[in-house]
Amino acid sequence: MLRRLAGVAALAVLAAACTSAGGPAAAPATTPPATTRVAAGAATARSPAGSTRSGATSTSQGQAAAVRYVFPVAGCRVSYGHVHHDYPATDVFAARGCRFVAPTDGVVDEVMRVDRWSPGTDRGADRGGLAVSVVGVDGVRYYGSHLGSVAPGVAPGVRVRAGTLLGRVSNTGSARGIATHLHFGLSWPTRHGVWWVRRGMVYPWPFLDAWRRGGARSPAPAVRAALAEAGTPVPPCRSEC
Repeated sequence: MLRRLAGVAALAVLAAACTSAGGPAAAPATTPPATTRVAAGAATARSPAGSTRSGATSTSQGQAAAVRYVFPVAGCRVSYGHVHHDYPATDVFAARGCRFVAPTDGVVDEVMRVDRWSPGTDRGADRGGLAVSVVGVDGVRYYGSHLGSVAPGVAPGVRVRAGTLLGRVSNTGSARGIATHLHFGLSWPTRHGVWWVRRGMVYPWPFLDAWRRGGARSPAPAVRAALAEAGTPVPPCRSEC
């Protein structure tokens, strides 16, 4: 448990450092369950009655600090697979205009409000089109792209709660001309502009599966492991660069 808590603390320190350096920091289904909770980096247990009981992380007051998670597309039917081309991510297919919401409490990291992608250049930095990323209280960065619009008031440094509207599903960027979907990526925080990390370093589908079922599963341990394997917060870009 101490090792897990140390890992969560390390991600939180990295998130804080990036914030100070770059600004504040698969089959169709019905609407996913609204909310799940889990303590950061802690295992979840079931009570005898079947209810979910979160593990706890210590705070300065010695009280439990639970991290709240919601499915990132709200109010719509969705479908997604367990694979993605070239690098870890998940494309969550949903109708145009469906709500992309913050998966957990956190701080808005980067916002792209202009679609600069061109098929002639196909620059990796532009492929996401309109996009928003949030650094969660669990130290994980959550990224959603191919949006049709970014919600008013969403800007770097703004604090959001799980379920806060961030934007609307569409097919901007390299998704132009194909089915509307949310590109959803998980990574550790970096300085602004490191788009090849931001777009995804850990497959999100296991966590999406859990959140849809009403389970409580944190991506923080998987993100910690991916960062340790990379050996640096800013590894070189290796695909679609």
